[in-house]
Parts: sequence; C-alpha cells; structure tokens
Amino acid sequence: MTRLLEDLTVITAKTLEHYNERAAEFWEGTRDHDVKQNIEALLRHIRGAPPLRILDFGCGPGRDLAAFRSLGHEPIGLEGSPPLAAMARKHSGCEVWEQDFLALKLPAGRFDGIFANASLFHVPCQELPRVLSELRAALKPDGVLFTSNPRGNNEEGWNRGRYGRITTSNHGAGFLNGRRSWNWSTTIVHRGYRSSDSLGLQACGGGTVNPVRSNPAFENDAPQAERLRAHLNATR
Repeated sequence: MTRLLEDLTVITAKTLEHYNERAAEFWEGTRDHDVKQNIEALLRHIRGAPPLRILDFGCGPGRDLAAFRSLGHEPIGLEGSPPLAAMARKHSGCEVWEQDFLALKLPAGRFDGIFANASLFHVPCQELPRVLSELRAALKPDGVLFTSNPRGNNEEGWNRGRYGRITTSNHGAGFLNGRRSWNWSTTIVHRGYRSSDSLGLQACGGGTVNPVRSNPAFENDAPQAERLRAHLNATR
C-alpha cells in the first residue's frame, strides 16, 4: 500500500524522536559493539588507494566514524537525529551531515564507499528504490555500498517507537543475504549493479536483479573474490 507524504513525515518524525530522547542511552548500549568485520568487508571491496572517502549512512553517535578515521580514511557521517549527530562530531572529530533518510541531499560521485550499518531498514519499503538510487548516485564509478539489516519475519511497521522493515532470509534474497545462524543480513553491492530500482523492489518482494552479496564462505576466499571482481566488471 502506498503511503501518503504525511504518513512518511510521521514515520520520520516519530522515529527520530525515539532516538533523540535516547541518544545517551543508545551510545552507552552500542559503543562497545564490535563491527570490525563489517568495516573490513567494505574496505576490502573498494578499489583505490587510501585515504578513502566513506559515507557512514546513519552514523549514530560516531563509533564507526572514529574507526574509519583511525584507519586513515576520510569518513563523513550522515545522521537524522541532531543529538546523535552532535555526539558523532564529538566522538569522532569528523564532519557529520544532519539529513532525513527520506530527503537526502548528497553530492554526486563523491564517495568510494557507503557504510549503511543497521540503518537502511528504517526506510519504508516503498521508498527504498529511490533511496538506493540516491546512494548509488553518490558513489564514485568503482564505489561500493555495504549494508547490514536485521532478519525477521518479513514485517514492516512500528516496533518500540521506531519504524522499521525486517526481511526474512528468503524474501528479498536478491538484496539481503540471510545467514541462518545470524540475526543480521549483510550485503556488499558495487555501484555497477544494473538497476537500483529493481534492487530496491527485490528487497521488498519484487524485481528481478540478483546483485553480488556477501556470504560466510566469501569472507576469506581469495578465488571467490576474483570471481566477484569479474562479475562486477561484467555488470558495470
């Protein structure tokens, strides 16, 4: 069902209100989370020499911004919650843009990589193709998008004051590679994927594309990495 613009405005406002009211609590609850393997997965698939320009999409209080900066890269954060954005600047020393996920204003072709760790699931399904297209446009020609999202029972709606979309391991498999033993699904997509619109629809139960995605066997598999490179070249 297509949502009215007013509905989308409410979704954004209430979700951000949830984070605004719990910014300090959110920081304390996530500051020690180890997402090093996610950061390494993104960096490993980016072509080009460091320092790399990274957009941390939904950077929260800045934990991963600080990690990218400590590795010698040039990260910029994007966060919708003003309190979280302020914390991110303080904790990382990085530039942070305050933007609504549903009203992005991104420079074209600027970033080597986009790190969307536990953030894109807040985008309503009907808006996902457009948001993915905007993220794609912000990547350099060889840029890479990393995204990690919660797995569940193919549900979309409100959960404890936040709006979110949770996809099963099979539904939307073209976008989210479900790991049966994990509660999170991770995907790595090159800017050359054929259709960001189809990619977004695939995530919501439609579309036809089958972009490259991560899986446990790929993490330390050099031959498969070469096959991935060949596939990416073929789809650019």
